[in-house]
Amino acid sequence: MRNNHVRNNHVRLNCGISVPLIGFGTYSFPYDRKTTELAVHTALEMGYRHFDTAKIYGSEAAVGTALNEAIHEGEIEREDIFLTSKLWGSDHHDPVSALKRTLENVGMEYLDLYLVHWPIKLKPWVNYPVPNEDDFEKLEFENTWAGMEKCLEMGLCRSVGVSNFSSKKIEWLLDFASTPPAVNQVEMHPMWRQGKLRETCGDHKVHVSAYSPLGGPGNAWGSTAVVHHPTIQSIALKHQATPAQVALQWGLSKGSSVIVKSFNPERMKENLGSFDLKLDYEDILKIEKLEEMKIMRGEFLVNESTSPYKTIEDLWDDEI
Repeated sequence: MRNNHVRNNHVRLNCGISVPLIGFGTYSFPYDRKTTELAVHTALEMGYRHFDTAKIYGSEAAVGTALNEAIHEGEIEREDIFLTSKLWGSDHHDPVSALKRTLENVGMEYLDLYLVHWPIKLKPWVNYPVPNEDDFEKLEFENTWAGMEKCLEMGLCRSVGVSNFSSKKIEWLLDFASTPPAVNQVEMHPMWRQGKLRETCGDHKVHVSAYSPLGGPGNAWGSTAVVHHPTIQSIALKHQATPAQVALQWGLSKGSSVIVKSFNPERMKENLGSFDLKLDYEDILKIEKLEEMKIMRGEFLVNESTSPYKTIEDLWDDEI
């Protein structure tokens, strides 16, 4: 496998900077700092240059330590790295302070991309992934986004974006944003194809980045339905590839970046190999016919009293 794989495969964002099309995700449960650091070192050796973390993953410090060691040892330059982290719901009142804490955690002067993790505002002490009913606050996203834009103005990050935003929420944000989001990071894979969202984002030059591009196998909430699907398996067989490579290449063929999350060196290498696969028209057609199922549904952010979203349909604006 060529180490220049990832470096040659970038996409330019609407703000002018480029992002490597395959990203390395660092959420793991249970979380282990040493395992994460080792995985990041291994990923760097293989040629990964795009790293994805978030405050709520708890992996910011491990990712930062590994990247800084590699920079310090002269293996890579900071400019070669694309680093993303995310604003948790409890920090919507002050994105600038939140990003400064993230930068302390990763030991960097700036992030390449800072995303709003969910369209949800939580009370300032809610530093856990599944909020209780009385943890929600009124979503005042105009203020949140103004804070994100301030992060950009201050040079704390090179681009800003959102995550888990529906088409309707993207259009709503564009109504008041001075700076449009560069990225919308959402669940996307052959069984959750995001057709409408990709169209909306395409119309507004918002790049779609796919999390769980294999359906999240190995996560508590994930599923092996995508990689075990007979159609995906038969396409893989036809091309002498793996089901994971087929799923990733499908995402790449749609112009999306894909955030892969495996700490297994064989799989990490296999995922990079998806660049070498070319799906034909017939393959794409077969994938378009697969039944759709959303895996990360976000039920934990929905309730009838305090959440801005009373139903799962509210959260996704009926795109579910």
